[in-house]
Amino acid sequence: MTLVIIRTAIIFFTLLVIMRLMGKRQIGEMQPFELVITLLIAELACIPMADASIPLLYGIISVVTIYVLHEIVTLLDLKVKPLKSFISGKPSLVVNKDGIDDYQLKKNNLDVSDLIESLRSAGYFSLDSIDYALYESNGTFSALPKENYEEKQTSLPLVIVDNGSFDEKNLALTGLKREYFEGILAENGVKNVKRVLVLTADGEGKIYLQQKGEKYRTLQVEYPNGTAW
Repeated sequence: MTLVIIRTAIIFFTLLVIMRLMGKRQIGEMQPFELVITLLIAELACIPMADASIPLLYGIISVVTIYVLHEIVTLLDLKVKPLKSFISGKPSLVVNKDGIDDYQLKKNNLDVSDLIESLRSAGYFSLDSIDYALYESNGTFSALPKENYEEKQTSLPLVIVDNGSFDEKNLALTGLKREYFEGILAENGVKNVKRVLVLTADGEGKIYLQQKGEKYRTLQVEYPNGTAW
């Protein structure tokens, strides 16, 4: 038992030194290759701690080797520009002044619901309240709001159509029928709901509509029977 405690303490302090040498970004917002290195270090450190038959030196050498590889990859990332996008990736502009870029979303294995969740986390509840939004190469989300964007978010929008399909739960929350929104689509030249990338509706009658491959539109409607939320 004492041997296990001593081996664990040695590995712990070795890892502490290595992680400090890797810099502050290693602890905070990691690039993809840094995440891989961190996972490898964790796995390599567990082996000599759990199995006393494995020489402790093997674990230390493995961790130090990973650190050396980290420094090499970091140097390439900083000095060789063509390799930077391959090693660390590039930011993805998922919203521009035309609306949502569906291609960029799919490229990053995201959908409209993921984007809207990220927007809400950043404090933006309406898709038309921002001009640009992007995911950085390390996965963090950034958005540039429109001027006076607060005025565009006076009511919580609900996603009614997401990538060609109605969201039945949100439909139920509005108290409106699918046929009502199908009518709005028809009035605006949308013959098939499958062509709709996203349609949101807020409690004051503002509709955000974007067809796949087209610029978004905002509409102002009156809900039947004074419906509001």
